[in-house]
Amino acid sequence: MSRHLEAQEARALAERFDPNRLSRGFYENPYDTYAALRAFEPVHRCPDGSYFLTRFADLDEIYRDRAHFSSDKQAVFGPKFGQDSPLYEHHTRSLVFNDPPYHTRVRRQIVGALSPNALRALQPGVTELVDRLLMQLQERQRFDLIEDFAAAIPVEVIGNLLRVPRADRAPLRGWSLAILGALETELSAAQQARGNDAVREFTAYLRDLIADRRRNPLGEADLLTRLLQEAELSESELLQNCVFLLNAGHETTTNLIGNGLYLLLSHPESAERLRSAPELIGTAVEECLRLESPNQLGNRLVTARLTIRGVTLEPGTYLTLCIGAANRDAEEFPDAERFDIARKPNRHLAFAAGAHACAGMGVARLEAQIALLRALQLLPRLRLSAGAARAQRARFRGFVSLPAEA
Repeated sequence: MSRHLEAQEARALAERFDPNRLSRGFYENPYDTYAALRAFEPVHRCPDGSYFLTRFADLDEIYRDRAHFSSDKQAVFGPKFGQDSPLYEHHTRSLVFNDPPYHTRVRRQIVGALSPNALRALQPGVTELVDRLLMQLQERQRFDLIEDFAAAIPVEVIGNLLRVPRADRAPLRGWSLAILGALETELSAAQQARGNDAVREFTAYLRDLIADRRRNPLGEADLLTRLLQEAELSESELLQNCVFLLNAGHETTTNLIGNGLYLLLSHPESAERLRSAPELIGTAVEECLRLESPNQLGNRLVTARLTIRGVTLEPGTYLTLCIGAANRDAEEFPDAERFDIARKPNRHLAFAAGAHACAGMGVARLEAQIALLRALQLLPRLRLSAGAARAQRARFRGFVSLPAEA
């Protein structure tokens, strides 16, 4: 095939792209489509009038610009979920979809509870948990790296931060998947119903937990106690931000660990290099975040008229920021498609940027660094088996199943 024809096909792919109509093949590998969009339609107008942006420089600027963009999504979530629905109440009150001063007030308490000292205090417990899970995998020899490992780590860590009793944690993953799944670009009636049920069940549980914590505060190290005492939140705001913390800390970190294991085991030379040079674990995790970003899409609402790459955007225009595409932009990352565990610099946008950079990024990095390195060290014969299955989701990229053996 000639390069001219290849270019024509890529241009056509970019021009007809509709994030509300995605194929099964896209979920398996969205990166060819993202490359075509970066090359030919970096500010792509979608059939619904929104825009889909894919270049690193544009996303980095937008994330840091609070004069022209808003994170508020009430105008979008109202028609999508219905303004009286539990999903609408949750997603319009959670930290990620709000602007200052509310966003600043809530984020300050979360960041304060996840200080460097707090992260250092978490490390021994996370290491103990990871080692225990890995010993169980070694005994079984054949297992699923998502269900039996990656998904088991963050639910324990976030559960510990909020002091959720261990006996109560079983439903957390199912609630999280249902609530975050409702953020996908395509949403069926059944998915919406599951999401609404999950919010109802989750908040009903949390009401009892919060009432107990009001009666029996646990001190500054407990994130829920801090929010109760310092954040000045209404009951609904407190409930929905606790749901947000448990969901966000669970889903994206599960995907980070799962994607990281897949990348390392699919590149055995990189896995061996990391075993030989464990000091590379920090840059290795950053490269996993860049190449297979757990959170692939973000959004902003235009609040003041501006022009990006010759395209004029009016107030009220809705933008989808494609993190997964920006993190493979060759203008920012030389040899961008290559997995390089020692890559420096690596200014990826997996955690967004600016005022809305992920408040829990330190915890996610800590969990991933311990989980990936200990997996390679304690299971030297760890390898993937047939049957890996990716979740059919565009916003959150990860696996539902990742069979392996040791």
